[in-house]
Amino acid sequence: MKREDIKKLCRRAKAGSRKLALLDSETKSRILIAMSKGLIRGLPTILKENEKDVASARKRSLPGALIDRLTLNPSRIRSMADSLLKIAALKDPVGEVTETVKRPNGLIIKKVKVPIGVILIIYESRPNVTSDCIGLCLKSGNSVILRGGSEAIRSNIAIFDALNRAALRRGLPEDAMTMIKDTDRKLVNELLKQEGLIDLVMPRGGESLIREVSANSRIPVIKHYKGVCHTYIDKDADLKMAEDIAFNAKVQRPGVCNAMETMLVHKDASRDFLPVMIERFKHAGVEIRGCPKTRKIVKGILAAREDDWYAEYLDLILSVKVVEDIDEAIEHIMRYGSYHSDTIVTDNEAAASKFLKEVDSACVYVNASTRFTDGGEFGKGAEIGISTDKIHARGPMGLEELTSYKYLVYGNGQIRK
Repeated sequence: MKREDIKKLCRRAKAGSRKLALLDSETKSRILIAMSKGLIRGLPTILKENEKDVASARKRSLPGALIDRLTLNPSRIRSMADSLLKIAALKDPVGEVTETVKRPNGLIIKKVKVPIGVILIIYESRPNVTSDCIGLCLKSGNSVILRGGSEAIRSNIAIFDALNRAALRRGLPEDAMTMIKDTDRKLVNELLKQEGLIDLVMPRGGESLIREVSANSRIPVIKHYKGVCHTYIDKDADLKMAEDIAFNAKVQRPGVCNAMETMLVHKDASRDFLPVMIERFKHAGVEIRGCPKTRKIVKGILAAREDDWYAEYLDLILSVKVVEDIDEAIEHIMRYGSYHSDTIVTDNEAAASKFLKEVDSACVYVNASTRFTDGGEFGKGAEIGISTDKIHARGPMGLEELTSYKYLVYGNGQIRK
């Protein structure tokens, strides 16, 4: 694609966004239901194209965690279709009046939710992002431009084509959803210059991608930074519960951003908890990197280095640290964490309250796995990303977070003096 082609594509997306913003909720839901069915109809083709992507990834010796995120199967595709149905059933935020004020001069001012406009999604390796982002953008009235990574290009195109065919038949405006099928990385920088045509950029992928997009974009960016997620085992924890939560947080799906990367254990619980927990981790193939105190309690594990506390492994690797108290645990999280998701396991209400108040992450848990930081699990149907920013949106971004607002002002002849 040439520079002028990008400009034309963005202008069409802008025009499509204005038409899409006018669709009523019932029409949007019908389109989403049709897209869900289209995804199931396209399942054989999607799987066939995905097999090519996976084979190419293996040939290139890409990391196992990336291949896991890339791989589709019938169950994962059905889950994508189910997510579209869940989004269709959610309340449409567009047009909702969130505030009404009557001024002394008689003016009536209403604050009303509206779509953001055109959203550019730049993402890597996870084909389900294609479906989830299209569904959420459609329901919230936003036009979407998708630019996926080369490693998943065949899968992304197959998913997009299945959804687009079904949506256009049900009345989706032309150019309301667009996929950049050219994988030339230079096109990304050209897209990031299209201020006035693209309203928001959402990068989803590795930290290097997000930093590059943030540094080069002329358009507002909501960042989905890395997930250095912590589980803190308090001295008053139910140790069996703690064991199950920590195991789930690390092992259930280690290659995702809400998986635990560091486990912190209160010194008073460490001698009872760590030998059993680490043995269970080892049986699951987890490599442990421990602090000096951890290595005294459990022999034969690797020493954690300073870099390990910052690491998002996205793999069966875990850093473990014994802490003096909850204050040291919180201090560690705020120093090394990524403001994504962190949890405390405790039966002490005061400790739980302190943790919730002082850990300034997007999602803070008590007695639950960080693996629940997910749009579907939060009742949003899906997510367009998990924001670690503080402005506009934090945590899983669903329909609400994909709207802005405007003020509607009603008068009967008022003039300002």
